[in-house]
Amino acid sequence: MPNISNNQFKLLEKLCNAIAVSGDEGEVRQIVLEEVKPYADTVKVDALGSVLVTKAGKAQNRVRVMLDAHMDEIGFMLVNDEGEGLFRFDTIGGIDVRSLPGKQVLIGRNKVPGVIGARPIHLTTAEERQKKIPLDALRIDVGPGGSGKVKVGDRASYATKFRRVGASFFAKSIDNRIGCALLIDLLKNAPDNVDLCLSFSVQEEIGLRGAKVAAFAFNPDLAIAVDSTPANDLPVHDGAENTFYNTKLGAGPAIYTFDAGTLNDPRLIRFLTATADAAKIPYQFRQPGGGGTDAGAIHRQQGGIPTISISVPHRYTHTAISLSRVDDWKNTLALLQAALTGITPDLLAQDRR
Repeated sequence: MPNISNNQFKLLEKLCNAIAVSGDEGEVRQIVLEEVKPYADTVKVDALGSVLVTKAGKAQNRVRVMLDAHMDEIGFMLVNDEGEGLFRFDTIGGIDVRSLPGKQVLIGRNKVPGVIGARPIHLTTAEERQKKIPLDALRIDVGPGGSGKVKVGDRASYATKFRRVGASFFAKSIDNRIGCALLIDLLKNAPDNVDLCLSFSVQEEIGLRGAKVAAFAFNPDLAIAVDSTPANDLPVHDGAENTFYNTKLGAGPAIYTFDAGTLNDPRLIRFLTATADAAKIPYQFRQPGGGGTDAGAIHRQQGGIPTISISVPHRYTHTAISLSRVDDWKNTLALLQAALTGITPDLLAQDRR
């Protein structure tokens, strides 16, 4: 069973604190390139900005396996300068506008600080307080001194910093910097029985765009999307007992059966569960429902690619701060390492059933 070292925590902290809103993933891309180049056979940045990495095994009859993790995060774009340091903005990716007022943000390459502002509660009517604040009533405020340091078109992200608290860790972008950290670890310990094709993809949060291109370029025998998934595991929901735990923190990696974009390959579901059982690695099934991963684009490329998703659960998805458990990270790494080591050509020769 692998341990999570201080160096791995430092890398995850660096990845999570970086700002890489969809379409502007350069800061994370640079970190990834620095980490993978010493271990890879080939490294390429494709036309969309995804980092494509290969590492060939040494055994005979190797399976070509694609692992994907997206580099981008949800965030904001400045769309109109209204003077005095106030900017109208739009959201990038799925963001609940109700959570935005009062949040601190960092804007542009120079990470200029700002705050998302709304009218204070003292100046609203009782009727207004019953309604969701519309996006066009919010502004990003950098103050008069900051207005010349940012411009329309700049991306912004939450200013939350990574921190570890006992068995948990918090960050703004566990989704999906945890996946990027996992892929880097798997490359550093690549097994000989597979040819690894790693996609650190762009623009997942706005339509799985980078993974679609990467899967077409790699044309692998099978693929695994490595992501972070929401844990709807708070005990009370709308005043009643929560009986729909789609995933739970502390229950291990979440193996997907299906989601909004993918019916995962049944051979890979059986293989991953059998691998986890044999190695005594805790796991859970991600309960069917909305949402999805890059698997939704990967499995439809070329002549069809057998695909499955594995995710690390976290709470408070797509807000200013998310929370995950160290053990879920460790057990996801253990399952992926064991699975890669156990893949043979016989896996895909099985009846899909």
